[in-house]
Amino acid sequence: MQAIVFKGLQQPLQLQALALPQPRADEVMIEVCRCGICGSDLHMTHDPAFAVPTGTVLGHEYSGRVVECGAQVSGVRVGDHVAVAPLRGCGRCARCQRGQPAWCTEFSLQGGGFAQWATARQQQCVVLPAAVGVADSALAEPLAVALHGVMRARLRPGARVLILGAGAIGLAVAFWARRLGAARVCITDLGDWQRERALHLGASDFLVNDDSLPGRVLDSLGAPPDIVFECVGRPGLIAQAVEQVRPRGTVVILGLCTVADSFMPFRVLSKEVNLVTSAFFDLSEFQAAVDVLEGPNATPLAMVTRTVSLAQLPQAFEGLRQRTHQCKVMVAPHLA
Repeated sequence: MQAIVFKGLQQPLQLQALALPQPRADEVMIEVCRCGICGSDLHMTHDPAFAVPTGTVLGHEYSGRVVECGAQVSGVRVGDHVAVAPLRGCGRCARCQRGQPAWCTEFSLQGGGFAQWATARQQQCVVLPAAVGVADSALAEPLAVALHGVMRARLRPGARVLILGAGAIGLAVAFWARRLGAARVCITDLGDWQRERALHLGASDFLVNDDSLPGRVLDSLGAPPDIVFECVGRPGLIAQAVEQVRPRGTVVILGLCTVADSFMPFRVLSKEVNLVTSAFFDLSEFQAAVDVLEGPNATPLAMVTRTVSLAQLPQAFEGLRQRTHQCKVMVAPHLA
């Protein structure tokens, strides 16, 4: 099969011929239909903190068609269209049985979607409803990550929400926040590339970040935000979120930052800010993400801006390191 292979830090991904993966007894083999390029994929290829082995096939936001089932597989059949949750646990412990493999002691994040075929355990596969397109369902993973963050925030109807960062996760947070009852949702970013997309997904306002931002956020929301979602992952953003949230408000950290950061603990303490971290998701949240993708006009589909072949992927991948109008770029491994 054709696959995109990680060749080392700071090196471009490469198209390569690999042997077909062979499913184990509790696994299925999937013909990959779509796989999204995630910001964490960009981090993994540049940051030694992730310790990705050379030769790895990345890509953890994927969906496709089941083409083979292992001997112990019972809940999935050949021909099923599935979205794959890339959270792999032992499958036996209490957390796995509750649909929380991300907190299993044997947890790993499974890639493999930047290839024509991949394997996954049957517990990772959500069979798609007839109204959800197999290509569209590759959005389920980032939508589930965002939903988990909103659930961690304990958002209540009528909440005022500020989102720092208009990448795919920030936009998905806006979608869920409005869907779950937020009164106003303001997104900020360094540029206005995603303004129209953010408003379409549910934001009530979009502000470009500058020195006047705190005052403009107050004007936009009518009061300090109840919840601030940090969806960038750069030093200084947690401190900014703490300053802007209301006293006894909540700051949710979704941004992936692997370098040292600092903020004033006294400021967090004096405002009694709830500082919450969020990573991954429960499988029930993954199912909810699949369900909102029903129909060809499902709102989250506006996040998809481009679809590329495996041959085009390395160039498109590097292009995403620069902020542009691109949002979620999908890979179609069988596209010529």
